[in-house]
Amino acid sequence: MDLGLLAAVAVVALAFLFDFTNGFHDAANSVSTVVATRALPARWAVWFSALFNVLALFVVGTAVASTVATTVKPGVAGVAVVFSALVAAISWNYATWWIGMPSSSSHALIGGLVGAGLAAGGLDAITWGSVEKAALAIVVSPLVAFGIAFVAMRAVDALHRRTRLDDASPALRWIQLGSAAAVSFGHGANDAQKTMGVVAALLVGTGHLAVNGSGSIDVPFWVEAAAYVSIAAGTVWGGWKIIETMGLRITRLRPQSAVAANIGALTAIFGATGVGAPISTTQAAASSVAGSGLSSGAGVQLRVLGEMVVAWAVTLPVTVALAFGVQHLTALPGAWSVLAVGSLVVVVGSLIVWAMRHSLDADDLEAELPSADVVLAQAVDATA
Repeated sequence: MDLGLLAAVAVVALAFLFDFTNGFHDAANSVSTVVATRALPARWAVWFSALFNVLALFVVGTAVASTVATTVKPGVAGVAVVFSALVAAISWNYATWWIGMPSSSSHALIGGLVGAGLAAGGLDAITWGSVEKAALAIVVSPLVAFGIAFVAMRAVDALHRRTRLDDASPALRWIQLGSAAAVSFGHGANDAQKTMGVVAALLVGTGHLAVNGSGSIDVPFWVEAAAYVSIAAGTVWGGWKIIETMGLRITRLRPQSAVAANIGALTAIFGATGVGAPISTTQAAASSVAGSGLSSGAGVQLRVLGEMVVAWAVTLPVTVALAFGVQHLTALPGAWSVLAVGSLVVVVGSLIVWAMRHSLDADDLEAELPSADVVLAQAVDATA
């Protein structure tokens, strides 16, 4: 096996590691609502979510993957560029996960591709139409999700008054699980495609895949399957620190507001997936939780919300800068490049292993949750 092919295989593996980080970083998108209201135990909830992540493989196409794959033009998106983008995105995902901040894996990846592409080929290396589609989603998706969740909470409350379908009702629990399943399906459908797009871009850049006549890229099935399995594996591992933030720190969720939050998130996610936009499922879910909490009267923690908005605002510029720097390290002459890149991989890899060994786990999170009786009592107080 020649060194070029070996490097390409290693970067493909790195892409699926990013997909794994996307899974546990964004598991909170659907899991947090069912965990916070005790609709499912924490350890069951991640398996529930992972199942619906994978089911998207058999239903959804690859429009989002094509958008991501063409962010950097095919002549530029080689091994070094994709490697630099992935290192930046993975580093940002782990850093924000460690502090429990639900930032966007999608925007981290787009920022990494843009930064590495700029370093390798300048402004002409970037397909700015793809970037504009992602940037528009940054602004629109949280607003849509927040607004729909706010309205959905009013609709769920009206349904409660008309039918007496209260928070203790088994029917409401099933509605909550069904809406959470849809969010999980949407998370897999949109986010797994981002890794497919990166791998497809690498395969095109190394001559193993061609761009078709319409300018899009047909993603091989093995790439699709591996991407869905990787994101599901990350979901099962669980990003418990971010689940804690989404489920417990933004607002006080109860079954009715959890349903409304899921409706807001899934509407934004499915809408973006339908038009091929790489939406931030994290932004959509967090905005939905805030919208349902505000509409329900539970209010929101403005400090936590402000921290999230700051994280969303800095994700793109930080990952652009990180990838730009890593790309320049790969371009150093001779042995200096090997030494610099090797040292970077060892340092980042060591920090990741340490963080994963010392992270919050499901049992820690379960201990923070109110009992089922307390959740029900809070719901009765809220609807009294």
